[in-house]
Amino acid sequence: MGGRVGVRRWAGRLRRAMLAALVAGAVVVPVSAAAHPEIPAPGPARLGTVTAASLDGAYAANRATAARAATMAADHGDTGRARELRAMASAGRTFLDFDPRGRGRAAEVFGDLAHAGRIAVLVPGSDTSIDTYDRFRAGALALHDRLGARAAVVAWLGYETPGTVSAAVITTGRAHRAAPELTAFVRRLHGIAPDSAVSLLCHSYGAVVCAVAAPHLTGSAAVRDLALVGSPGAGADSAADLGTRATVWAARGADDWIADVPHVRADVFGTTVGFGTDPVSAAFGARVFAAGDGGHSDYFRPGSPSLDNLTRIVLGRYTDVTDIADATEATHG
Repeated sequence: MGGRVGVRRWAGRLRRAMLAALVAGAVVVPVSAAAHPEIPAPGPARLGTVTAASLDGAYAANRATAARAATMAADHGDTGRARELRAMASAGRTFLDFDPRGRGRAAEVFGDLAHAGRIAVLVPGSDTSIDTYDRFRAGALALHDRLGARAAVVAWLGYETPGTVSAAVITTGRAHRAAPELTAFVRRLHGIAPDSAVSLLCHSYGAVVCAVAAPHLTGSAAVRDLALVGSPGAGADSAADLGTRATVWAARGADDWIADVPHVRADVFGTTVGFGTDPVSAAFGARVFAAGDGGHSDYFRPGSPSLDNLTRIVLGRYTDVTDIADATEATHG
């Protein structure tokens, strides 16, 4: 018995040492990033309360903001940012929210939001910004292609995501700041499309954001599904501890490096780091679905098992969702 206790204590010290090293090694990144000059940009358009009737006006106003921001970025000499912003200002782009300042925030709609029976909101993880937005957008487009006219998809870049190599990515600080914004956004969606069922599809650190918001996603901000994919943890011991009536789902691809992240929480230098129980473990208690052999960026890849299952979840086809055992039998049977 004493030997097993000693091993557990040693393992705990090792995990804490790993987390402490990550914190110590990562703090240089925010400092260096803070020294990077900010690109001039206009503030967001003043839209007031957006309704189904005023959606087109909101989309047009946000395209105009993107166009002004593109001109300012070009004048500043940042050709890469200007190129991204010009694409966002092009005809047919439909942003419910758009703020080009700093790293940028946006909420782009795919489909007929006002009349959609189902709405999927994608919540991104680390290193997502205006400058890297295309890879996030590609996932939303792939999902909408599968859903077709039956549902709308929203790519919600509504918070300042942490850097993949930073102290912020292993704490819940950014998530706690983002969660009220996400809750308010879901409430706005219900105001525009009151009869729609909303599903949150949360990738990587975005799963932490969704988990923090979960207890508040009720009533006028209710969601039906909470899917955590490629998650480092949810900051909770179990799905039940999230305090939500939504169905909690989880998945991880076989080649996702997030599996190697220690699923612990520890106090390091007075800060709680790590997110606790692995969401795909039996102990967490989520409904685990098959994600195939994909890596960390493959959950919305066209033709992937994870995208197939996320489509079924959004459409409410729960009995068609394949779990890991089902996928294994289909492959080897």
